[in-house]
Amino acid sequence: MVKNILIIEDDQFFSELISKKLKDVGFKVFGAIDGEAGIEKVNDLNPDLILLDLLLPKRDGFEVLSVIKGNPETAAIPVVILSNLSSQQDIEKGLKLGASDYLIKSQFDFDEVISKIKKFI
Repeated sequence: MVKNILIIEDDQFFSELISKKLKDVGFKVFGAIDGEAGIEKVNDLNPDLILLDLLLPKRDGFEVLSVIKGNPETAAIPVVILSNLSSQQDIEKGLKLGASDYLIKSQFDFDEVISKIKKFI
């Protein structure tokens, strides 16, 4: 069965790069370019996993994560944060809010992202 991944990311180039690579390994990929659209798509699609940036227009990733984890219908969806924010404080906050994992874009390794996704779904 094909798994659905939602990428909530405002950097179009980065989003398209990840989308293409995920599609190449067999995932169905959806995207949202801001926090509000991301929350709407989570509710509409009920994806198998969410890749979430933190620096987003309209609603930041921490707020999006809080909404997802605060809703009983979406709380069980694994969320992997993929962000440029790399301070220990940001990482701890993301994990405390319910993220399954936290990856830093500058240390981004696509094989690692794929293995994390497969681990969580």
